[in-house]
Amino acid sequence: MTTEKLPWRHILFALAIGLSLFQLWQSTSGMLSATLARPIHLAWVIVLTFLAKPSWTREGAAPRWCLWLDAALALAALYCGWVIVGFDYRGVDHILYGLGTHDLIVGLVFVVLLFEATRRAVGWVMVAVGLVFLLYAALGHLLPEVVANRGFSVERILRFQIFTGAGLFGTPLGIAAGTVFIFVLFGAFLEVTGAGRFFIDLAFAAAGRFRGGPAKASVIASAAMGSISGSAIANTVTTGALTIPMMKKLGYRSEQAGGIEAAASTGGQIMPPIMGAGAFIMADFTNTPYREIVGLSIAPAILYFGCTLLFVHLMALKLGLRGMSNPPAVRRTLSEGVHFLLPLGLVVALLLLNYSPPLVGAVGCLAVVVTGMARKRTRVGWRTILEGLRAGAVMALPISLACATAGIVVGVIGQTGIGLQFTESVVQAAGGLLWLALIFIAIAALVLGMGLPVTAAYIVISVMAAPALEGLGLSLLVAHMIIFWLSQTSNVTPPIALAAFAGAGVAGSAPMRTATQAVKLSLGFFIVPAMMAYSALILVDGTSVTAFVFAIGCTLALIAVLAFAIEGFALSACSVGERALFVLAGALILVPHGPARIGGVLLGAVVFALHTRRGGAVREKV
Repeated sequence: MTTEKLPWRHILFALAIGLSLFQLWQSTSGMLSATLARPIHLAWVIVLTFLAKPSWTREGAAPRWCLWLDAALALAALYCGWVIVGFDYRGVDHILYGLGTHDLIVGLVFVVLLFEATRRAVGWVMVAVGLVFLLYAALGHLLPEVVANRGFSVERILRFQIFTGAGLFGTPLGIAAGTVFIFVLFGAFLEVTGAGRFFIDLAFAAAGRFRGGPAKASVIASAAMGSISGSAIANTVTTGALTIPMMKKLGYRSEQAGGIEAAASTGGQIMPPIMGAGAFIMADFTNTPYREIVGLSIAPAILYFGCTLLFVHLMALKLGLRGMSNPPAVRRTLSEGVHFLLPLGLVVALLLLNYSPPLVGAVGCLAVVVTGMARKRTRVGWRTILEGLRAGAVMALPISLACATAGIVVGVIGQTGIGLQFTESVVQAAGGLLWLALIFIAIAALVLGMGLPVTAAYIVISVMAAPALEGLGLSLLVAHMIIFWLSQTSNVTPPIALAAFAGAGVAGSAPMRTATQAVKLSLGFFIVPAMMAYSALILVDGTSVTAFVFAIGCTLALIAVLAFAIEGFALSACSVGERALFVLAGALILVPHGPARIGGVLLGAVVFALHTRRGGAVREKV
């Protein structure tokens, strides 16, 4: 159901704008404490969800009882939020005697309303995860000893989850309500002012003339926009609407075009400077400065997109594709929209200077509007500004709801101590083998990611699995970086690859074929975390620059030989023997010992040289 057809569209429009303005005010002033700001934000989000995602989803006018149901649920959320905001946290009665009946009922109703709003905006899987953990907290004493807990009463669970800062209103929601919301709003302003289209045009101007140019431009544009948007699926649809038809027109098959866009858009989540807000969450979880997270992420992100671009190039070679016959001129494109680079540059500069991320995001929103006003052709009116405020709030709904439900999971883990048990179980199951633990975590990330947004999947898995990786010798920051990367894989990996399926919808291709292409193009999501674990690819304290450079070189070689083997093409078609030798070279590079890796690199180089000699060098401009 579109916004125009919603029965509450005018109320929704006003409330969405109000939420965005409230968040901008809170980001710049910081007037409200977390115990006030977070319940207000979440209650507002739940109310908006019941209006934006109505219970009646079929065609035609909704029955009156559905409208009254949505209105009643919204009012109930509003009342519960009001009670929670007015709760006396400094009193001792609830600590000594437990919650009163009224507060207990309000807490229970609020959890039910959160689950229903999450079901509508995110899906059943997220609700199921939250519900399973609540049941575990209540009934854990009935489980086998290896996973048992002493069991908590409903009153103690609700008091911990809602009337403290450690559960539902804990760190995940705090990040979503602050940093994530503001940067989603920043992305919305980039879209409505035309800045997003400028970045896409600039990518086509820069890469369009090369072989397979539209596909390479798609990768570059999606890297830029995906870093800001915070949603691989949304970026696939918005950017893909422009890039996928051009790729198909050039000669890429439909499933290839959809897969390229999905892989590139998903990669935007690990691309500095904003990393889909992942950098801010990781900074908070690891107590590491934001600019350090960004600095450490640059090299891995470039390697990922280098991998994707290599596959795109090999596809173009196999299909015999050329570049765009008449790509837009870089100079002209820059002259028309260079002013839109100023807000992005300002945001990056302020973040690197350690200003508060919510404040920086608010300044970025203002900067986009002001710079748009500087040129007549990009000037926007009040209607466009209001649309940006509305769009940002609506896009942030599933993120805030997912993080609130993930907060329940984090709260249960803290209340029951299951995190430590899980850590011990993973270490024991892996037999002390890091590679086996990584496989377990990768599978968990894939399964959870099928129904959870990337942010929620990362939060849940990191709380459970990061200590296990630490116990196997990795630093906390490297462990979180690996988990964050692996959390992205569900967007492109069958059976439920949402970003790939979105790309298939735009491309008009078979979803599973598109997902298969997306997995291949996203090979970096598996290669780079493995090298993070077994090399100095993350330049943490104590890592030498020489080891870091060696790790980058080995990763590049690994990407190249595996791409040649999987695609079956280098400068020309590879023979079966060449593909087997490329696989062997990749296996040697994965061995965490210097001599083996050097041998793998040399083997790959020799096979490529022989292949070049057999197939002949390509002299065309690529």
